[in-house]
Amino acid sequence: MRAFAAFAAFTLVFTAFTGLSYAGSTLRASRSIGAPIGFPSACARYAWLCHGSGGRQMTDEEAMPLLQKVNRQINAVIAPATDAQTSGKFEYWSLPINNKGDCEDYALLKLKTLLGAGFASNKLALSVVINHGGSNHIVLLARLRSGDYVLDNLAGKVKPWEDTGYTFLASQDFNNKSAWQVTLAGPRASQFSGT
Repeated sequence: MRAFAAFAAFTLVFTAFTGLSYAGSTLRASRSIGAPIGFPSACARYAWLCHGSGGRQMTDEEAMPLLQKVNRQINAVIAPATDAQTSGKFEYWSLPINNKGDCEDYALLKLKTLLGAGFASNKLALSVVINHGGSNHIVLLARLRSGDYVLDNLAGKVKPWEDTGYTFLASQDFNNKSAWQVTLAGPRASQFSGT
């Protein structure tokens, strides 16, 4: 995912996060930022992505099995492929094409599937991270009462964001789905803090 390749050029303010390493920790937004390349055109094609609302609040005990099931099933049925391979375009956010896609395509399908299952729209958001290999990557965040959890095509299990080892750069606003916010947190966050 190359959408935030130039993100390092921005000087960002890093806010230290404290708390437990699992429950009760949500990513905090510090300011607005432009959406990743590919997101605006996806919004134009998929109303549920940027203008969705509704769904119902679920308890963590109800939500977690659904999150795990959706993450596992979609990871199993979609084959990894670049945008160039699926659409012939450089950076094209879409639902998987012919059961193939890259990270944002997995995340979009997971988001659509969870919305279809009645998950509250204001509890789901896409997020740009730096993965273990140092590459930009898109995941889906689910906000539960016990914290923010990550659905990831590179992981078989849904995990609290702190347990992914990823550096979170920016996330879709949970309450204003067409907007994005800086959510700088994780092991490499200080490299982007300007200090």
